[in-house]
Amino acid sequence: MSEVLRNLFWILIFPGFLFTVVCGFAASWIVRKVSALVQHRIGPPLLQPLYDVIKLLGKETLIPEAAQKATFMASPLIGFSAVLLLATMLWRISFVPQELFVGDIIVAIYLMVIPSLALILGSSASASPQASVGTAREMKLVTSYELPLVLAFIVVIIKTAALVGPKQQLNLAAIAQHAPVLSISGFLAFLSALLCVQAKLGFVPFDIPEAETELASGVLIEYSGALLAIWKLMQAVMLVALPLFLVVAFLGGFGGGVGGILAGVGKYVLVLVLIILIKNTNPRVRIDQAMKFFWFWCGTAMVVAVALAIIGSVFNIGWL
Repeated sequence: MSEVLRNLFWILIFPGFLFTVVCGFAASWIVRKVSALVQHRIGPPLLQPLYDVIKLLGKETLIPEAAQKATFMASPLIGFSAVLLLATMLWRISFVPQELFVGDIIVAIYLMVIPSLALILGSSASASPQASVGTAREMKLVTSYELPLVLAFIVVIIKTAALVGPKQQLNLAAIAQHAPVLSISGFLAFLSALLCVQAKLGFVPFDIPEAETELASGVLIEYSGALLAIWKLMQAVMLVALPLFLVVAFLGGFGGGVGGILAGVGKYVLVLVLIILIKNTNPRVRIDQAMKFFWFWCGTAMVVAVALAIIGSVFNIGWL
């Protein structure tokens, strides 16, 4: 019984639902506040992300008459559940590093793509012309950044195998004990993964599917009330899960003790700051420009990074 209660505590309170949502609200506020300061505005109060969700929960949920209602309503829950599970898994690895298996990097990669697929399903089920344009853009964007993102994690797997052996190379706990970013291939992979995460978060310059000034929120245009609140919660939790995944995969994760936790928090803040800087220093690109950027520039860089990682592994050259 005590084991069941402990697992429930992990899932529902710490580091599960409650802890992750609070961290998501905090990260969302930091992004909005820093963006406002860059634009010479005051920005929102600390609890504004929470106020926004509470306000949406109190509003009526409208469902388009022609929509596929089951898919339209289930999509936000599917996306939110996947990213919450990813965040909980990463927190557990970070706070309890002695556990040899909580999940592997393949599971994490699958969980990362589910929110985007849920967004595609939900918007396509809304039967809205503007949402259909956003859906088409989201599909093209996903097919663009997933290849370089997977190649970036392949670099991590190769670097980990060279250090801990092939049996542990997919284990996130083993991966988190090393920092591939300190090598040439790992640094290239980190930069590419960071830009792919920027697109997954829907931030400028890759906010093409929503494009509020063009499509009036695009993929989310038909969502309201509690369903829109769940999407907002999912986006807030993604601000926790995706940068945390980069910290675990590329920057050495969280170490042991209070010092290790503080170092891990510092790495997370560093990644979040980089995301905010990219968001506030670039204009939105067109979908064809985004596809060319990810397929040609990021894709080419990742092929080079994978080749360097393989050479470094074969000849035992750590800095490659």
